[in-house]
Formats: sequence, structure tokens, C-alpha cells
Amino acid sequence: MRRRASLHDTALYLRGQINTRLSRVFNAWDRTPRPEPPPLAEVIAGERSPLALSRLLEGRSNPAREAAVARYLDARGVAFARHAFTSNEGSGENFSVDLGSGNRVLLLIAHHDAVPGSPGANDNAAAVGVLLTLLERLSASLPPTLRVRLLFTAAEERGYLGARQYVREANLAELAGVLSLELCGIGDSVAVWDVADETPFLGRVRAALEGIGLRRDESYNIVGRIPMFGSDHRAFAAAGVPAYGLTLVPAAQAEALRQFIFSPVRSAFRYLVRRPAPFDTYHTARDSGSTLEPAALAVALRALEAVVAEVA
Repeated sequence: MRRRASLHDTALYLRGQINTRLSRVFNAWDRTPRPEPPPLAEVIAGERSPLALSRLLEGRSNPAREAAVARYLDARGVAFARHAFTSNEGSGENFSVDLGSGNRVLLLIAHHDAVPGSPGANDNAAAVGVLLTLLERLSASLPPTLRVRLLFTAAEERGYLGARQYVREANLAELAGVLSLELCGIGDSVAVWDVADETPFLGRVRAALEGIGLRRDESYNIVGRIPMFGSDHRAFAAAGVPAYGLTLVPAAQAEALRQFIFSPVRSAFRYLVRRPAPFDTYHTARDSGSTLEPAALAVALRALEAVVAEVA
């Protein structure tokens, strides 16, 4: 088992190296003007919406993005735990916030890093903004039988490194389920992905989405394992925890997205010039806040609120 885990970590490390180095090269060629990050104090004192809070991270370096999350939580007087890590793959710091006091834990994740050369708005400042807004809302009305843990991870772009480090120290037995938020700022349809088997947690997620009026295969989709893309939930799924990705996609692009995601080699040539949204800006210098859609962020926030209520 130890050898298998070591090989798995090595594969993820190599994947992360390829991911970041290719992004650095391609984005260095892209002459798209980069957004100028606003002063942190201005964002912290400003509006508390997913779009506004995405500006905490957009356009900043990964160390600055990491520091911005901690500074925001500290400025808001939020109690949070720091999970610093150092390994031969790299280092970083995860932050977790616990809301409520139940024995069961619903874990919601958003990574705070971005690939080199990308402003990282939809990947993944938007998701961080959604969780920070959810924090404000849940703080006013905590579920009595459930603990909601918001986890802001480092180094997702390096093979889910922050999440893998967290899993090694976490009490996985207390987790009712895990959702990692990825690309939540563009689209009108919720995709819950990397679903291999039916689980009680998946049933709760489905009931929550339908409870707010979303319809399966129209305004939400349950999707199997995706070949070329992943996120932090995979670190938990590998440990036997029911864990899925949650993404917003444009319903009108459903067929193009299906072909792009599930036929990655063919799609690499077919979509060489233009990929379907939200992947048209994914890992590029064009992933700026100007592409984010307030309506998409509102759907993501509403979906998470419904999942919290349903799991509770």
C-alpha cells in the first residue's frame, strides 16, 4: 500500500510539474494585458459578494494569494486554523474554518493558487469568493447538527499537493462528504463530477439541487470521472471519502464540453484555436475578473447553501 501511494504521489507530482511549466511557457507568449490587483485593504473593506471577493486573489502571485486569504479571515475576526506544509514536492499553507459544532463534517474546498502567468479569476478566485460569502451567511444561521468546514488549499495546481498533505493529517471518519469548487464563475448549469458510484452523500447533493428548482440534465448534471482534469476532492476520494467536484458550465455548450472533456486527445486538435467555455480562458492570461458572471456565482452560492441544509 505504501509503495502504491508513493507511485500515486509521484505521478501527481509529475503532472503538476507539466501543468505549471506548460502554463508558464504558453502564458509568457500571450500579450493579453494583465489586470492590476487592487489594494487588499480596499477589497477587505468593500462589498462582500463572490465577485467582489474574487478580487482578493485575481492577478496576484501565489504567495500573495495565500497571504490575502489569511489577511481577510484575520481582518474579519474569523477563527481559522493554519495547516502549513513542506515536502519534497513543494510547500504552502492551507486554511480551514469550522462553522457549527456537529459531529458530522461537510467539507467544502476552494484552492487559492493559480498557474503561472494567469490572473486566476475563474480558476480559482471565484470559488474562494463563493466560500467567503458562504462563510458570512452561515455564520448568521449555523446548522445545529452539522459542522461545515471551509478549506482553502494551496498548490492544487501541483497535483493537489495541499489537499494531499491535509488528508494525511485529517480525521477522515468524521467527513459526511466533500465538494471541491472549481471554475464556478461562468455558466448557468451545475456540474457535479468525478462520480463513480451512488452514495448517500451524492443523493443529498442531488436532492439539494432539485430542491432549489434545478433539473437533472438541464440545469444540473451528474458526470463520471473526467480523464484530463481534476481537483482537490480527488485526494479525499482516493482515501475512500465520498468526494466530488462542483463546477458551473454554460448549458448551451453542453455537447461541445462533453466532447472536449471526454475525448481529450481529439479535442486537443479540434479546439486548438478556441475551446468551449469555461475552458476558453482556463489556465490562460485571459482568465480575468471581467469574464466572471455574477449570475453564475449566485447559482454556485445558492447550490452550496442548499447542500448544507440538505446534509444537515
